[in-house]
Amino acid sequence: MTPLRIDHITRRYLPSHPAAVDALSLQVQPQEVFAIVGPSGCGKTTTLRIIAGFERPDAGSVWIGDRLVEGDGVHVPAEKRHIGIVFQDYALFPHLDVVHNVMFGLHQMPRRNRKARALELLEMVGLTGMGDRKPQQLSGGQQQRVALARSIAPMPKFILLDEPFSNLDPALRAETRHQVKQVLKEMKITALLVTHDQEEALSFADRIGVMRDGKLLQVGTPQQVYNHPASAFVANFLGRTNLFNAEATGEHAATPMGEMCLSCPAKGPVLLSVRPEHLRIAPPHPDEPLGTVVSREFKGHDVTLKVCFGDRQVLVHTDYTCPYQVGQSVSVLHAEPAVVVTGDV
Repeated sequence: MTPLRIDHITRRYLPSHPAAVDALSLQVQPQEVFAIVGPSGCGKTTTLRIIAGFERPDAGSVWIGDRLVEGDGVHVPAEKRHIGIVFQDYALFPHLDVVHNVMFGLHQMPRRNRKARALELLEMVGLTGMGDRKPQQLSGGQQQRVALARSIAPMPKFILLDEPFSNLDPALRAETRHQVKQVLKEMKITALLVTHDQEEALSFADRIGVMRDGKLLQVGTPQQVYNHPASAFVANFLGRTNLFNAEATGEHAATPMGEMCLSCPAKGPVLLSVRPEHLRIAPPHPDEPLGTVVSREFKGHDVTLKVCFGDRQVLVHTDYTCPYQVGQSVSVLHAEPAVVVTGDV
């Protein structure tokens, strides 16, 4: 049974304005962590609020398991959808200690069993011995795990995660993300994350959907969408990329760096995406176009070079041992085929 199915939901706030969510369809598979990622204003939070029952769509339907909760005249209130929700600001009760915050999600369980279940969940999220603390006595990452424990306490059909790590500093964000995903996988819970953070979506989710202007542009595993973007927008949004026009002749295309292999055959004018880490710096070669290093950005573990070929600049990520400096001539080789994408440079 599919835990979540959305069929052509549309939400328009003003008749004269574009739809915030535009005929969006999506299925989330059992025990899957799915992420909707996109820039601010793309409609991802509106989508989450419709799934949760906080907003009603103008059209379309939402199914949780085999139950229609939205559409065809049906509207099941948020509190009756049996969905766990982890908010960006945690939404913990400051006057309650940690264990009672978790127990709040267990109001349907017999009172005598609630505390034992809450303590069990706190152990599961790595907070053993902290049940008597107030939320303000915890770090941001610990508060986030309390919020997760409370949301999974009643064993919901799935969990919605609304930008749950955005208030944490980068180091704590990565650690908390790992811990939360581990708990979700151990408990076999299906989850839907909405985020604007590309790294978060790529590292946390089993599949991602890139959203723009109320539409899902591309859905797939993080590796599929990152390495084979369908459009220039997707390529740019999920990380740095080189976009340039080229002339394709089947399995190859002529580029400023020389002839490149293509990920799929094409003919005529094309727009190509090449990730900087898919390129290699090499000594000048007489059979390859010569480029000039115009900038060098040392980042400890790696180096980013900007190489100029006439009026075209190309980014190359290379390792920390790269010896080339600004002003030197180099060749740029490709380690992976270029991807043909739609859109404009």
